Amino acid sequence: MSETFVSDTKKSELLSRMAAIGLREADLVETFILGSGSGGQKVNKTASCVRIQHPTSGLEVKCQRTRSRELNRFLARRQLCELLEARRDGRASAKRQAEERVRRQKRRRSRRQKERMLEGKKQRSECKALRRTPTGD
Repeated sequence: MSETFVSDTKKSELLSRMAAIGLREADLVETFILGSGSGGQKVNKTASCVRIQHPTSGLEVKCQRTRSRELNRFLARRQLCELLEARRDGRASAKRQAEERVRRQKRRRSRRQKERMLEGKKQRSECKALRRTPTGD
């Protein structure tokens, strides 16, 4: 990896993390793909998108966050480490949990939930109406 985009400390942290998981550089199959999406012609002409496969676990990671191939290589390895750690620990990844939370928030309420919510609002408005000063009608 090049020294220009990723600091030596971050590289060494990643290598120690990979060693702790048991992930070796020789186990990885790395390919570079032409980029796509926003970013203009330059993105579409250069092969800065990185795809890393780990045949032992069957995991595959693609990374095209930046225009730099070296930085994408680093980020892809880090993402692969996160996936392997999540699989090893038997916990759902934080990203997956966040996606699930957003999906639940956007989900349409059931008729019963909507009725309960409106009933609660009605009770609250009646409670607030009792706080008003009486008018001299």
